[in-house]
Amino acid sequence: MTDRDVTRLSQLVESKKTIVTVGPGGVGKTTISAAIAVEAAYKGRNVAVVTIDPAKRLAGALGLKTLSNNPTPIKLGAQATGTLHALMLDVQETFEQMVRNYASSQEQIDDIFSNKIYQNLAQSLSGTQEYMAMERLWELHNDERFDLIVVDTPPSVGALDFLEAPKRLVSFLDNRVFQLLIKPVPLYLKPVSLATRTLLKTISKVVGSEVVADAVEFFRAFSGIEEGFKVRAQEIQALLSSQDTGFIGVSSLQALALAEIVELIRRLSETGLTIDVVTLNRVTPQFFSSQNSSPLNIDPKQLSSSLPILRSNLELVAKTREHELRRLEKYRYGFKGAPYLLLENQGQEVATSSSLKRLGDQLFIVPLAPSNS
Repeated sequence: MTDRDVTRLSQLVESKKTIVTVGPGGVGKTTISAAIAVEAAYKGRNVAVVTIDPAKRLAGALGLKTLSNNPTPIKLGAQATGTLHALMLDVQETFEQMVRNYASSQEQIDDIFSNKIYQNLAQSLSGTQEYMAMERLWELHNDERFDLIVVDTPPSVGALDFLEAPKRLVSFLDNRVFQLLIKPVPLYLKPVSLATRTLLKTISKVVGSEVVADAVEFFRAFSGIEEGFKVRAQEIQALLSSQDTGFIGVSSLQALALAEIVELIRRLSETGLTIDVVTLNRVTPQFFSSQNSSPLNIDPKQLSSSLPILRSNLELVAKTREHELRRLEKYRYGFKGAPYLLLENQGQEVATSSSLKRLGDQLFIVPLAPSNS
């Protein structure tokens, strides 16, 4: 049975070691990630759910005020046969631990930590977030406490940055200019070294000689460490493309969200990654169990004359759902064969482990529909 043959989301989650959720912002992706993690823990998996989104929605979804870079145990009901931990990526803490892991001496660690370029990078999410998320995922993957990792990614573009980070890092570390900056230049490369120095001198006129000097010292301080970074990037790249990793797309049925998830699926497919299931969240509920029973054909005499507004509202809800499903028909072929499920609007806040359990129950029960039928 392939991933595309699954008929329930539960089958996918129970067969994977890593689940990555991706999708546009504002569609409930973090809540879905948390619900999957909770449900998997109730079914016997030892789960770590990690958010690499700088927004603090995961803590709120779990009913917590905050999360740290270290796995925090989450209390579940007595029926749970597995365990659940949650954490939020701390870029600086993870970066510092990487340096300590790969450095050859305390002197090298001190040189890196005191460098101004490193200090700025370690405090800037835009420069290092995806690389540190890559490292943290690997650490969790190798943590014997967990047999399932659920990764909540940032909205679409951020998810692509994270998933493409291993390839970009390997490419950067193999770059000839980077190699010239961190390693002594042999005699036969002196002309290239001269060209490099000329380039740096030109850059210095724009950004200042001090910045360039700090940058050169930063790269040279990493001499010997870059190979460890490169190996780790290759390992993560293999992990993300392995059969043990599943990808769940999350969207709503709003036109902009559907267009964004379709574009995300397309771009992921270009990198060789495949969405296994698309979860369509916050769908307008269906209040009638059969197609022949709708508010549009209810005899008005069956309703009290004092309640016409209720019939009108019910008709509006039915029409809204109908419009949503028509919109889905327009976009579902862009799912590239991934089955999908419709998750109806909960009508209440999901912000405790018990409410996540109820949501997870629905996620795992709802049958998947083929996107190309």
